[in-house]
Amino acid sequence: MTHHRPFLTLWTLAVAASVLAFVVHLAMRGRTMALAYELGQKRAEQARLREIKRVLELEVSSYKTPQRVEMVARTTLRMEPPSPDRIINLTSQAPDARAATGGDRGAVAQRGAPFARVAASADVKAAPAPTATELLPPRITPPKTAASVEAPP
Repeated sequence: MTHHRPFLTLWTLAVAASVLAFVVHLAMRGRTMALAYELGQKRAEQARLREIKRVLELEVSSYKTPQRVEMVARTTLRMEPPSPDRIINLTSQAPDARAATGGDRGAVAQRGAPFARVAASADVKAAPAPTATELLPPRITPPKTAASVEAPP
């Protein structure tokens, strides 16, 4: 019986090593499957985020169009087109300003530079500075308030 003991010990170690290798193999396979599943989720999230980015880029480009700016001005800011008496045409005032200042001082206004003012000479008063509503684009003015209704502009 003494010669069976080393064989039995080696046989037990071999079986234990095989079982341990199988358990390690199953653990690694389970971890690989979990990582593959997580990778699939991350790729799906990446695709979803790319689609969201594309939609947001389209939305940003739509905000830059004049039609969108006008719609926001009318709805959110409650602005309305100006009345004809509120529109100032700078190019039509240029010849009068040139004659009043004597010569080429009105050249900037005559060329139609936006919001150009003619330098005042000693005998001509300077034009008043434009108000904020006069500096707005010609199609949009702020909404009428109670104060603007009572006092004429």
